Amino acid sequence: MTDEVAKAVKECARAAKGAAPSLAGATDEAVDAALRGMAERLLAHRDEVLEANRQDVTAAKSSGMSAGLLDRLTITEARLTGMADQLRLLAEAPHPERSVPVSTLDGGLRLVERRRPVGVIGANYEARPNVTVDVASQLVKSRNAGVLRTGSAALGSATRLLDVVIRPALAEAGIDEHVVQLVPRPEREAAAELVKLPDLVPLVILRGSGESTRSLALTAAQHGVRTLAHADGGGVLYVDERADVDTVRSLVVHSLDRLGVCNRLNLLLIHEAVYDEIWPVVSSALAELGVSPSLPPYDHPLGYEWALDSDREATVTVARVGGVAEAVRIANEETSGLAAGIATEDAAAAEAFFDGYQGTGVFWNAPTRLLDGFKLLGVPETGINLDKVPGPRGPVTYTDLYVRQYAVLPEGR
Repeated sequence: MTDEVAKAVKECARAAKGAAPSLAGATDEAVDAALRGMAERLLAHRDEVLEANRQDVTAAKSSGMSAGLLDRLTITEARLTGMADQLRLLAEAPHPERSVPVSTLDGGLRLVERRRPVGVIGANYEARPNVTVDVASQLVKSRNAGVLRTGSAALGSATRLLDVVIRPALAEAGIDEHVVQLVPRPEREAAAELVKLPDLVPLVILRGSGESTRSLALTAAQHGVRTLAHADGGGVLYVDERADVDTVRSLVVHSLDRLGVCNRLNLLLIHEAVYDEIWPVVSSALAELGVSPSLPPYDHPLGYEWALDSDREATVTVARVGGVAEAVRIANEETSGLAAGIATEDAAAAEAFFDGYQGTGVFWNAPTRLLDGFKLLGVPETGINLDKVPGPRGPVTYTDLYVRQYAVLPEGR
């Protein structure tokens, strides 16, 4: 079985690489026409897409999938319309400059930085059908071919999206439809095979649950494949001693509108000086949302990510802290480093929090749910990269998916 899975993945990779020049050489107009075509076809074929999704959801329910994961898996009418809107916005977004002047050199020469597509980029992601469209559209906009592998629960929806939305739109725009490939196998081994092909797929975007993503990143490194990895999540909110109570309540409510997402509120830190004042308000808000607090003594690490716990995802960890310094230390050392926010009316406290926190997104009187490519940047994301080294960090979009090439040429040419 493993040999058959490996063969299927490699066939997808070869097909994508063979089609890649068609996209790399496409005009801006053709790329944007393909994206607009996807939006149009998504709406025109909504019944087919929704029916395929209903079948996936029904099967997932019967297998005992948790409510939070079912929410991720489900395409509603409103979400489908939102997917189409995002495709149109992406089509209107400016294309990055492919050649950027850097300097003049001796001998009548000039230096230019050229930005080239990677070639083929892989993506392994959770069972969320909208991500199929998000990632495929970002790759097309960046002129990279792609090999997509989704969680088996969403494979039916993803296949329908590829067949009736993505590929026909590419073909209508004059781009080889095979530039976007979807691994047709449900086995988890397909993900491991995708990160073992450095000559075909040199970069793979990894999304999903922490342990599996960390394992895939390690396998990729052992095979010479680079990754943009999003293994862990969970937002942190620190309530300072000068926080406004109404603001705190609003932040809690707006940070828990969805429980199965990485940027939701996961850990609430409350300054001990205002704990007795703040906690009744927060407790009431959590109760209205159907979310339980995890209070000391804990049976889990302080930064435990509840979104990945199918049995207790409707939970938020709550802890007392002595001030900004302790809150920053906990956010840096005991959580994923995805996002953290401070609720305060004290600008000095907010500045200290901003200077101390090292994660990918930091917020002042704003929910960590905003750490999202579309919400922050107006375009979908391929994922959120948590690396602590130079390179794309935070929400990764089409503007990040290139490799740099220096070119030296005569002045005036």
